[in-house]
Amino acid sequence: MADLQDEADVATAGIGAPDRPTTRKRGAEPAPEPDIPDASTARKPTRRVRARKPDPAPPAAPQEDPAPPAAAAAAAAPAEPEHLDSDVLARARAALRAHPVADGYNTLAQILVNTPWHDVELGESSLDTDIPRLRHGGVGAQFWSLMVAADCPDPVSATLERIDRLRTLVDACPEGLRLAVCVGDLADARNHGRIASLFGPVAVHALGDSLGTLRAYHALGVRAVALTATVSWTRAGLTRFGQEVVRELNRLGMLIDLSGAAPETIRDTLGAAKAPLVFTRSAARALTDHPLNVSDELLAALPENGGVCLVSLAPDQVARPGRAACVQDVADHIEHLRDVVGTAHIGLSGAYGLPPGAPRTQGLEDASCYPVLLAELIGRGWEEPAIGALTWENLARVIRDVDFAARAAQPRRGPSTATIEDLDPPH
Repeated sequence: MADLQDEADVATAGIGAPDRPTTRKRGAEPAPEPDIPDASTARKPTRRVRARKPDPAPPAAPQEDPAPPAAAAAAAAPAEPEHLDSDVLARARAALRAHPVADGYNTLAQILVNTPWHDVELGESSLDTDIPRLRHGGVGAQFWSLMVAADCPDPVSATLERIDRLRTLVDACPEGLRLAVCVGDLADARNHGRIASLFGPVAVHALGDSLGTLRAYHALGVRAVALTATVSWTRAGLTRFGQEVVRELNRLGMLIDLSGAAPETIRDTLGAAKAPLVFTRSAARALTDHPLNVSDELLAALPENGGVCLVSLAPDQVARPGRAACVQDVADHIEHLRDVVGTAHIGLSGAYGLPPGAPRTQGLEDASCYPVLLAELIGRGWEEPAIGALTWENLARVIRDVDFAARAAQPRRGPSTATIEDLDPPH
């Protein structure tokens, strides 16, 4: 299995760019060799034709190579803020080519369920996330959230519907997306210029208090579960059944998400888990008091576990009193968390996939805007090693360590058959 530590020695394609054509076999008819376009806008020249959108012709036949729709062009190359120094922005883009973003949270699946006819592959103005924007933003891996509301009448069916939409999306966009279910898939997607697509987190109440349902999600490709305070066994710490769920998540190799968890549950999970933990969409509560943000006291225990807090870009989680949220506020949260847990334990969570009209952080309105955030950090003195840890290496390490911990546990522990009735009997 590919080790993510070795990736620096591998020449990687541009994220979202197609693989180079394979060498022609001896004796085969020569084929015209089109020019290789820039990686940020390349399309695979041998793609199977689909009825709704024909493949572009090679550059030699410009009359058959239509210009992209205006909305797609705007998505692929959004205007950068005028105040940014061009040299700093160029350094930010170079850093993203070497260290793409592993983004921890995107709710596009909910948009696709409600309005399934968006064109994610070409992009359109009604989305804040599509493949052109992800490419322009330097996103190399994306966790696609499967969360459903706490009051959802049938959370299992709603979660399965989101999984179905995401699998359909990945299958429909083979040039841009690739399903990732283990650490080797993450490296493989990056090395082939695809955006690694990881499913999760799933809401804890969508498990139906069943370890069998948890394993079914795992079989469908889900790789993260959020221990929010929406069930009896996570509401105020972990009950015996909650501890068994944590053990089963570790055995399966699924990430445990603590964003939105009760403080007692965070402490109990830090004590019970045998693999690193993540906060998929949290910022510093010391700066912005929000239910998803985390206190310094709880964060201080994260380095010993080896986990990562992914800093949310959502405006309500980073805004400071008396003003609208902006990119400088996000940078303040990142630097505060760096001071608390160190550069090895922070990452990024765009919290994109929002409906049109939803509030946005100024300067970070869509998934293409990561160069703006990195330019702000570089302007504050961040060097490339710290940038690389923030964008890719920390979350990739957690995924690898969770995967390896599962492989070590599986020979010693089989699937748990415990039930909530056995472990948490009613009083």
